[in-house]
Amino acid sequence: MVSKPPAGDPVQDAPQVTPPQHAAAGLPAIGHTLRIAQEQMGAVRTARTLLKVNQKDGFDCPGCAWPEGDKRHLAEFCENGAKAVAEEATLRRVTPGFFAAHPVAELAERSGYWLGQQGRITQPMYLPEGADRYEPVTWERAFAILAEELTALSSPDEALFYTSGRTSNEAAFLLQLFAREFGTNNLPDCSNMCHESSGSALTETIGIGKGSVSLEDLHRADLIIVAGQNPGTNHPRMLSALERAKAAGARIISVNPLPEAGLERFKNPQTPQGMLKGAALTDLFLQIRIGGDQALFRLLNKLVLQTPGAVDEEFVREHTHGFEEFAAAAGEADWAETLAATGLSRAEIERALEMVLASERTIVCWAMGLTQHKHAVPTIREVVNLLLLRGNIGRPGAGVCPVRGHSNVQGDRTMGIFERPAPAFLDALDKEFGIVSPRHHGFDVVRSIQALRDGEAKVFFAMGGNFVGATPDTEVTEAAMRRARLTVHVSTKLNRSHVVTGARALILPTLGRTDKDVQKSGRQFVTVEDSMGLVHASRGNLPPASPHLLSEPAIVARMARAVLGEASRTPWEEFEADYAAVRDRIARVVPGFEDFNARLAANPGGFALPHAPRDERRFPTKTGKANFTAAPVEYPRVPEGRLLLQTLRSHDQYNTTIYGLDDRYRGIRGGRRVVLVHPEDAAALGLADGAYADLVSEWTDGSERRAPGFRVVHYPTARGCAAAYYPETNVLVPLESTADISNTPASKSVIVRLEESPQPSA
Repeated sequence: MVSKPPAGDPVQDAPQVTPPQHAAAGLPAIGHTLRIAQEQMGAVRTARTLLKVNQKDGFDCPGCAWPEGDKRHLAEFCENGAKAVAEEATLRRVTPGFFAAHPVAELAERSGYWLGQQGRITQPMYLPEGADRYEPVTWERAFAILAEELTALSSPDEALFYTSGRTSNEAAFLLQLFAREFGTNNLPDCSNMCHESSGSALTETIGIGKGSVSLEDLHRADLIIVAGQNPGTNHPRMLSALERAKAAGARIISVNPLPEAGLERFKNPQTPQGMLKGAALTDLFLQIRIGGDQALFRLLNKLVLQTPGAVDEEFVREHTHGFEEFAAAAGEADWAETLAATGLSRAEIERALEMVLASERTIVCWAMGLTQHKHAVPTIREVVNLLLLRGNIGRPGAGVCPVRGHSNVQGDRTMGIFERPAPAFLDALDKEFGIVSPRHHGFDVVRSIQALRDGEAKVFFAMGGNFVGATPDTEVTEAAMRRARLTVHVSTKLNRSHVVTGARALILPTLGRTDKDVQKSGRQFVTVEDSMGLVHASRGNLPPASPHLLSEPAIVARMARAVLGEASRTPWEEFEADYAAVRDRIARVVPGFEDFNARLAANPGGFALPHAPRDERRFPTKTGKANFTAAPVEYPRVPEGRLLLQTLRSHDQYNTTIYGLDDRYRGIRGGRRVVLVHPEDAAALGLADGAYADLVSEWTDGSERRAPGFRVVHYPTARGCAAAYYPETNVLVPLESTADISNTPASKSVIVRLEESPQPSA
């Protein structure tokens, strides 16, 4: 039975806390999935929708970018994927009447959870300058407003075009084409906030900023190192691949500041034995201090170098560059410094070394726990160094595996959503469309916020996502957004970004992944690229939530026609009518997409993009070889009486979308304002379990930022470390605290002090 959205925000002032769990999935996951799906969709719609998730003739789950094998299960989804689908396919609706009843100031007081629970937006909405609430607007008027503001700019670089990783390849290609024909490379995207560090490190070292492994490689690996990642919540379908690898004899090392249930034991709901007993996954848990990963991998590299016969000398000689400088730097790795940086014991590191040396085929997987630090790029380079030493790039069952979150974040970058595009890409784009793309670099996410803050940018356009909720330094970001002349969001549902607006604002409702897309030429499909470089189709099967919705490609095409006018020779109307026409152009611009439409027709499950290091051990770097690197070892130094905070997701969460107020695996129920602290650290600070504290971050310029009213939870974190959920703690991350080179916000290493405070009143 479909339930109504909550009338008011739930009280979160007294979350219940029980011991953390030691296994993921199983019967509780099935029960929770069915309950959420029933509440949002009802029984019939649930069956009709979930049975199409990640199927060859269905739609790609918007919940993550984990790939599917050629053989699919009937239920090819996980608990959190089902939640994502249920939220999009919900029968709840946000109509113009909702906006008439709720002024923007009132909506701004609501939580992101409450906003998201209201349902699908059904019509374009407009907030005029000086008005207190949104009002319905026609599509024609909406595009006219966009054209009015964009054409009035002093420079195209005063516009920002942000892309969420949910955006399809076709829509992303059209958006970057429009932006560059308009005259700017200001194309920030969500990758700037997550795996930009991975792309920076991998491009320099192996020549391509993507992972080098396939699902089959994971299944045949001898050793899988999972570092800075919690697949049980963030990529649950990965657990099936780890289970299969374990069954084939692989061993797993998990490197993380917190123990995570999904890496301890996986109760696979697809099998009776999995449901009852499950499979133990981790063979060695290295509970590392936040930010100590570079030091760990550097010492492992030194120890490999010192072990006779451990280095793949032929691979190093034939395929790498910079070995001598790297070896000299690795030789200086110090046991005492490494133990201090990591919090690990000598015995634990020696055990990890034994497992590395015993493996002929090693894969290292990672996520935000490695990418969101000041020294994130050198850390990932050090991971690559370890793999290069043993010849584990371009070998079956081995390689690098940065695990992406958004379902098409990798594809959007492939399509040209990048503020620093390669000259060869722009040359191909210009030749195909007869335009002159700008060659100067644009703004990434952090620079976009700074540009809005400083008056350098005046129009903000977002293709999906929740920019305000996802970005750091919340108060600074919100003040910057309010300085814009116009903010525009292409969205399916409400979020915080819709209530923090410029002088004028537009909400443009769009089709979701689950919605059937019919254009002038007939029924359409879009494509996505998963975390391992496989491209496949996605076809929605539900009637759209409203007859007033437009698809993302249609919105971009109509915006382009309104802004560029008849001077544009690009066939925008043709692209809106038939997405195959877009794919034909992608095939002529983007390497690896030759015969795009024909290959999709011949391969219903999709096709793999070429990857030179994986496929032929060819490394398209500046040196023509895979590059060893040597950077000084860094790790956070934390003053006495302070803790190092990492921001993270709860299990009832997907990025900034909050499905519920529980974090089942960590034993948290009924609230999100909690901070996880080791009992001995809490005792030293005089904070009992159940006490309340304000979190106060301290930045190098002496500034402080405060997040009030967090319940202290004694938890088995690494010593000196703490953890709390975002977006509630984004306010603590200074805008200037970013990773070197990639400029990714350093949300995993925030120095904080805890000030005891009264329990918030209901």
